[in-house]
Amino acid sequence: MNRPLSYDECNCFALRQAARYVTQIYERHLAQVGMTAAQFTIMAKLARRPESTMLELSEQMVMDRTTLVRALKPMQRDGLVVAKPSEQDSRLFLLSLSAAGERIFDQAVIAWRAAQDEFEKKFGRARAKALRAELFSMTV
Repeated sequence: MNRPLSYDECNCFALRQAARYVTQIYERHLAQVGMTAAQFTIMAKLARRPESTMLELSEQMVMDRTTLVRALKPMQRDGLVVAKPSEQDSRLFLLSLSAAGERIFDQAVIAWRAAQDEFEKKFGRARAKALRAELFSMTV
């Protein structure tokens, strides 16, 4: 006989619940510049590594390509992200922030810092740093 499921023993449930809680903090701050947390992370990756291919970006984000395409479409439509064909392979497109995207990203960084500060005040700076290290170790 199976024993009843206890959610307090489920790693997935705990991580998803925590992710929703943390995402709500960041979403509240980033909304001030009209951006979601997912859009911010994509823009941060592109700011750090311009001219990334879709495959490179999806691997860096640990995100399937379909989900990434859905997230990128409004950013491309709004002129924040541009795609240009690769000189080596015209079937590949290189993604970068546009000038407008860079300006919005600069504004978003200020909102992100406020969210980061709020989280670290609630959770503790040292604990937040240790948590990030532990979580990143799972996907790197």
